[in-house]
This record gives sequence, structure tokens and C-alpha cells, in this order.
Amino acid sequence: MGLVIRGGTVVNAGERFEADVKVEGRTVSGIGSNLPKTSADTEIDAAGRYVLPGFIDPHVHMELPFMGMVSIDDFESGTASGIAGGTTSIIDFCIPAPGTSMLDALKVWRERSAKATADYSYHMAITSWGENTADEMRAVVRDHGITSFKVFMAYKGAIMVDDHALYHVMKVAAETGAVVTVHAENGDVVWNLQRELLAKGLTGPEYHPVSRPSAIEGEATERALTMARLHGTTAYIVHMTCKESVHALERAKLGGQQCYGETCPQYLLLDDRVFHKPDFGGSAYVMSPPIRPLHLGHHDALWSGLSNGMLDSIGTDHCPFTHQQKLAGASDFTKIPNGAAGIEDRLAILYTHGVVGGRFSLERLVELGATAPARIFGLEKKGTVAVGMDADLVIFDPNAKSVRSAKTHFSRADRSIFEGFEVRGRVDRTIVGGRVAFENGKLMAERGSGRFIARKPTHFARHPEVRS
Repeated sequence: MGLVIRGGTVVNAGERFEADVKVEGRTVSGIGSNLPKTSADTEIDAAGRYVLPGFIDPHVHMELPFMGMVSIDDFESGTASGIAGGTTSIIDFCIPAPGTSMLDALKVWRERSAKATADYSYHMAITSWGENTADEMRAVVRDHGITSFKVFMAYKGAIMVDDHALYHVMKVAAETGAVVTVHAENGDVVWNLQRELLAKGLTGPEYHPVSRPSAIEGEATERALTMARLHGTTAYIVHMTCKESVHALERAKLGGQQCYGETCPQYLLLDDRVFHKPDFGGSAYVMSPPIRPLHLGHHDALWSGLSNGMLDSIGTDHCPFTHQQKLAGASDFTKIPNGAAGIEDRLAILYTHGVVGGRFSLERLVELGATAPARIFGLEKKGTVAVGMDADLVIFDPNAKSVRSAKTHFSRADRSIFEGFEVRGRVDRTIVGGRVAFENGKLMAERGSGRFIARKPTHFARHPEVRS
């Protein structure tokens, strides 16, 4: 039993064309005109709609223990929410507690993710450097198909790495062909600014961005890219928010360095006025790095980077906490759990403000949301509608209109940072692994149907800086 999708416009990075798409099992088996249909096949009319590759979210945190809480979406509800928004694969972060084994943490994440409704992989976080760290890094690449690592240059006293650890992570990653994803903020400066603000009695969520100014994101981005350049490592800067970090990435790329940058919809569309919402409403927007001020050039730098190719992908950093969980920081903004929902909103938000808004083409959106994440992180069968690729597809109606709201999304989050946003375009159907998992507002995702995708290293050291 298969699917035949009739009469839609297939859109890949760099091309669009009208065609039928045939699906057999979990694979796209044919693309062309008037494809034959058997009596066992289901036919889907896609006339007037786009047929897109399923989007990939390279930055999510499902059921993450963090800041004394656990993010409210688990691997089932989080991937299901993604499916409703056109995301058919995720890359989560396996985060060992400092001083604990990566392999032990991997067992925990395997158990958690077994209920996923869409395919998934992991980035492995390095939260400290010890005598076994290098060997464990090699093992997760060689034996477990995890070819990307994560370092946090923030969260001092918890999961932050120092420059010694950062240097060695970059060195081993280059040897193994792995990508290093980087949360770039100067954690020492953040810690001191937080202490100074609290000492003055400045405790509300509006002081969260004050404690994490854009300059320290730019400095950390520059430092991370320098460390990567020393070893010829491929670095990927996550959730970039500001002009300083974009400019640091631009300098590295124009200098010939292989590196990548990611941003998220919230940093493109929101500004720091959200932190002043009444009744502790600003806490919903507390995430790190923070949402930036308007009129300082940050938003323009991000949009320009997406349109001119300096930024490479758009993730979400989906990590929602409920209002009750956020209240843990009611008297101290440093204790507000960082994170918000976004995986279900990404495609419609970016279609509206990116494509309809005239900032980039639909083909470029497909590249940013599907093709580039697949290429960068080695998801070889994903990110493009083509024969032999995984049958992860989105049928998208460009003419529909709707309003984003926590009342209608499938996440367990009780608030949406895009509440009330009017959007153009709607996911009519999402096909995951050859099966319709979402159709006309109805979710039909199957618990446990997602597969772990093992990846191969593809980013061995290139042109390390000569040291004399």
C-alpha cells in the first residue's frame, strides 16, 4: 500500500516544478507526470498546493531536566507538535550531567526518545572535560552514529565549559569529522552581571536581557570560531540573536573558514518589550540568549544573513515550560527556567514573514528549514523531495489563513510566544515515513513510530590555522 500525491508543486532548495509524487513504504519511489496508481494506493489531491520535504528541526530539547524543572513536551508530544507544523525530524541534545559518562546519558535519552512519533537523532553535549572525555567522544561517533557535539559557553556553575575544555572539544571533533554546535555567550560575564542586578533588587524578567547583552554573545561567537579555526573544526553557532554574532560569522566565512550559523523565529520577530508584560507574563519569553531590543540593527542583521547566505538554518530551540514552572523565578529572574515552544509555529511563521514578506523565496525557506540541516548534520535521506529519499513530506496550502495560539497547538505548553500572530499558509497534510500523520487539523501520529537516525561523520578538519 502506497501513496500517490497528484498535481502539486514540488519545492526543493533551488527548484520548483509540478509533478506527481509516488510513495512506497517509507520511500519516495517516483516523481513525474501521470504516475500509475494501484488499487492499494491512496491518492491525495495536491492541486494548488506545495509539496515540500519534511522540515528538520536541528535544535530542540524534549523532556529536558533543566534549572530544577523538566521541559513540558516529551518526545511524543514534542514530535507530534512538530508534525502538525510540518516538521518530520528533530535533532535533540543528549546532555550528561557534568562529570558523568556520555554513554550513560545516551542510555537515558534512548529510553526517553523511544516514544517519538517522528525520526530523531542527537547532538552529544560536552559539559566538562576529563581524562575519559576524548575517548567517549570518539566512541559516540564511531559506535553510535552521533556526529555532532554541543558546548555551552554559558550557565556557569552548571553545564558551562571553559576555554580549556572548548579547545580540546574542537580538537577531537576535527579528528573524528564531527560538527561542534556552540551556545555562544560569555558565561562569566553573565554570572557577574546577574549578581550585580540582583544585589540592586532588580529581580523581574525584564532584567534577563540586561544580564546578557549582545556584545557578550558576539565575543563568545568570535572566541568559539577562533578555537574551531585553530584545529580546522566545523563549528555551528546555534540560536544566533544579534548583529555582533552575525558579523563574527561573516568574518570567519569570508576568511575561508567552514562554519555555520542558525537563528530562530523568535529572534527575527520579537523584541525585548515582551519582557514587560504584566502578571509575570514576560517570563514566557525568558530564554538564552535573550530576545533583543528593536531598532539596534539585530533583526535586520539576522534577516540579511538568511537572505544572503551567511546564516544557514533556522531551528526553534523548542524547550517549553508552563507558567507554573516559570514561577520558580518569581522573585529572581535567574531562576526562571529558560525556554519556550516553537516547533509547531516555525513553517507558517517563516512562510508569512519570510516568503510572503518578500525577504526570501520559498526555495530558500526549504533550504533553511530542511535541506541545509540535513546536509550539515548528515541526514542523508532527508531534506529533499527526490526518488530514493525518505517519504517525509508536507502538503502546504499557501492561501489559507490562521492565527497562532496555545489554544490550538498540540504542544503541552500552556502559552505561545506567537500568540495572536496572523499567518498565511497552512499544513494540510504531513507524511512521516510514508504514512499520513496529520491531515486537515487532525493528528494521527503514532507513538513510538519514530526511528533513531545514525549518521556518518562528514566534516574532517579542513585548513587548520598554522601555528608556529
